This record gives sequence, structure tokens and C-alpha cells, in this order.
Amino acid sequence: MAGSIQDVRRACVDAARGVAAQAARCGAALDTDDSFPAREIEALSRCGLLRAPLPARLGGSDLAEPLCANALALVLSALGGGSLPLGRLYEGHVNALTLILRYGTPAQAGAAAIRAQEGELLAVWNTEGAQGVRLEPHRDGFRLEGAKILASGAGFVRYPLITARAPSGALLMVVPDAATAKADLAGWRAQGMRASASGAVDFSGLFASAEEIVGGPDDYHRQPLFSAGAWRFAAVHYGGIAALFDLARAHLVKTARADDPHQAARLGQAAIAVETARLWTFGAAQAAHLEDAEAAVAYVDLARLAVERAGLDVLELVHRSVGLSAFMRPHPIERLSRDLATYLRQPAPDRALTEAARFLARSERPIGEQWERP
Repeated sequence: MAGSIQDVRRACVDAARGVAAQAARCGAALDTDDSFPAREIEALSRCGLLRAPLPARLGGSDLAEPLCANALALVLSALGGGSLPLGRLYEGHVNALTLILRYGTPAQAGAAAIRAQEGELLAVWNTEGAQGVRLEPHRDGFRLEGAKILASGAGFVRYPLITARAPSGALLMVVPDAATAKADLAGWRAQGMRASASGAVDFSGLFASAEEIVGGPDDYHRQPLFSAGAWRFAAVHYGGIAALFDLARAHLVKTARADDPHQAARLGQAAIAVETARLWTFGAAQAAHLEDAEAAVAYVDLARLAVERAGLDVLELVHRSVGLSAFMRPHPIERLSRDLATYLRQPAPDRALTEAARFLARSERPIGEQWERP
């Protein structure tokens, strides 16, 4: 993707919309346990989107840079509109590249760039059970012990970025070669997001060299990147919400019910919720890069909850308007509803809300000026 920055942004968005259309056509076929959108990931590689978040000097399109925040939001929302599992996987890929580029060495950034250019999907896996993953000293590196759970792309991502505890207790990031890690998708029997290949991955016995440790102790939780990065999954959510609206509108038109005043009222209310999600999403894409880290985190915390609320509202309105058909397979609204309801469940929503409220309570700036940028 060469040319002016505007041309590059447009090429990325157009490519995402093309892959999203392909994913939407294959959605029903992938709505099975343990499935994975392999052809769609290959399409992301062919059109340059796996490498696009890299800086231009590493063969990318600067898609993850602040100046391209709106373009990345459009890419994520487009993919989410075509397939929420695909959008989830791509968002994890962007997250992994972002962390490696921010905290890794030039050699680590170069290795990640080569993998993305060669079509490797990356991921961030941090959720774990009681034991988690530990780093045990072994020769000139570490032996890994323990597993991650709820890992999207389990068994398909060879070089995930994972968190692990050092003997000192410090939390570190490591990018091991997981080709021989034991992936188990049997535990993922959620009602939605079946095509995300989410499951447990046991890293026990794998070796990681010191060169595969990314950053320093607890860099993973360093703000504002840790919390402000949540705007990206909100962008995927928004894409799914907008797609749900479009499906419901098409259904009402096809069944000659769109002119009913009650249906029209619900459609109008749903449109308000979709636009609310859009405004918060694109606002968060910009606010995530504010110089004031606390302000950035607070805005994104509020944005993810506003998008969640919009999604829940649209789900209710669509189900009430479409009726029982919205719950019957193979209607696309049924599948998308399950995926959206599942993916909207993100960690610590109450903490996000109260922390943002505490920030505002401490601030002396009027709310109308709180997130202004010069």
C-alpha cells in the first residue's frame, strides 16, 4: 500500500470492507464449535492488512499511528460488521503489534514485522486460571509452565504475546514459539463467537529465550496503553451493532413492515443508538492519544460502556421489531445477535465506569472542555 497517507488510509479501509463482505458470506458456514476463519485471515494477509499496523519503515502502512486512528477505527468496524469473530482476531493482532513496537527491542519489532509480512496472525493472551503461566529459569532462558484460557485463535496463532510470572513475581510479556503448545477448544461452548477458535493453551515445557521477553516488569499494565487500547474492541463492537441495524431494516422492508408507525419508531430509536456508538467510538480513537494519560483512559472507559449500552439497546429493539424470526436459525440476525451479546461481555465494566467517574470528580475542568484538543 504505497502513496500519500490519505491514499494508504483509503486503501486499508477499502481492503477491510472487501474482506468483511467475504466474511459475511461465509458466516453461517463458520458458525460451528472450534471453527476458525482461516480463509479470511489469508485474505487479510493478501491485501496487506496484517502488516498495515506496522510503521512504514518496517513495511507497514502506519495504520496504528495516532494520525491514522480514524482509519483504523473504520477498518476494525468494517471487519466487525462482516464477522465479529474475525474483527476480534484482527484487533488482537493489532494489540500484539502495538505492544511489541512500544516495549520491545528493535530486533523484536523486526521479527514481529517479518511474521506479519509472512501472513502470521498475532494475538495477546493474558487471561488465565488459578495457576497462570510461570517462567522457570532454564539454561540461558526460561521454561514455561502453565496455561492461558479464553485465548482467541488458540491452535492457530504460532507467536502469541502472553503474560507470565517471573520467579520474582514480576509480570512479564513473552512471545514464545507456540507451535507445540497444547491447544484445547473444548471449553469454549459460548452461545456466540464460535468462529473465534477460543480456548485454553498449555505452554508447559516450552522454552523461551531471554530475547523473547518483551519490555520490563508490568509493562503490560502500563497506562494509558493498557486501558486506552480498549477503544479498538469498541470499534469492532460498533461494526457489529451497525450490521445488526442494517439486517433488521432489510428484514422490515422485505416483509413490508417498515411503514408501521411502531416499527418506524423502533427503527429510529435503533438509529440513535447506532450513531451514539459511532460517535463514542471515533471520539475514543482520538482521545486514546491525548497527552493527559488519565483523561485518555477515562474517555475510553466511558466510550466502551456507551458502545456496550448502545449494543444492548439495539439488540432489544431489533428482537422486538423482527420477532421470533430473529431467534431462528439460519437467519443472520440470530447468529449476529449471539456473537454480539457474547462479545459485548468485556472485563471489569463496573471498574471502568467508577474510575472514569472518579477522574471527573477530581477534575476542575468543565465537562464540555474536559477532552478538548488544541
